[in-house]
Amino acid sequence: MNSLKSHQVAETEPKVWYKAAKIHDFPMDGGACVKYKGLQIAVFNFNTGKEWYACQNLCPHKMQMILSRGLTGSQGDEPKVACPYHKKTFSLKSGVCLNDEIEAISTFPVKVDDDYVYIGFSQ
Repeated sequence: MNSLKSHQVAETEPKVWYKAAKIHDFPMDGGACVKYKGLQIAVFNFNTGKEWYACQNLCPHKMQMILSRGLTGSQGDEPKVACPYHKKTFSLKSGVCLNDEIEAISTFPVKVDDDYVYIGFSQ
């Protein structure tokens, strides 16, 4: 089983831009899960396609693959996702847990080109 260590891939760092899916495959103001090299990645479409975020799908609190079904919103200017089961809330920019001392999640850059969503990876 592949696992993600907590890190953030800088926008200039990706060596691979993975073509995840078409824009319309993701729910408006919600998330969906895609797989990349055996990893589950949660992709979020915020504000009807104006902002996109990606993070690991694994919630580190109870080790469940559920963040793509999480509750999205913001805390100030910080976009966030909350685990639907345990309400642990994570920044979609930095991955930091905003309401607990548990480990951060991995986040990844996202770009949209020609109606497709791409996720950036360092390998």
